Amino acid sequence: MAKHRIYTTSFASVYPLYIAKAERKGRTKAEVDQVISWLTGYSQKELEAQLKKQTDFETFFAKAPRINPLRALIKGVVCGVRVEDIEEPTMREIRYLDKLIDELAKGKAMDKILRKADS
Repeated sequence: MAKHRIYTTSFASVYPLYIAKAERKGRTKAEVDQVISWLTGYSQKELEAQLKKQTDFETFFAKAPRINPLRALIKGVVCGVRVEDIEEPTMREIRYLDKLIDELAKGKAMDKILRKADS
């Protein structure tokens, strides 16, 4: 079976869409970057390097410095699919990020988005 085309799509081509979605709802680029960093472990400098290199989604997640173990707490539906039910690991990571951006755009508190204890 062929890979989904999102795997070969550059992360940099979708990144502005994440920012636009968040900004339409009064959130900021810095908050989008914070969410991405929480999920992947990329520092701001590393994230900018990945964007500049036009890294595809599959590589972006495969090379992530520190995938957050708390991401398993991310639950819910994205594009009509429950993220916790997605079996393919890379697609699940992509959908985790989509879900986090959705939560940010919906005005959820950052502590809740980042799955901090006692939030």
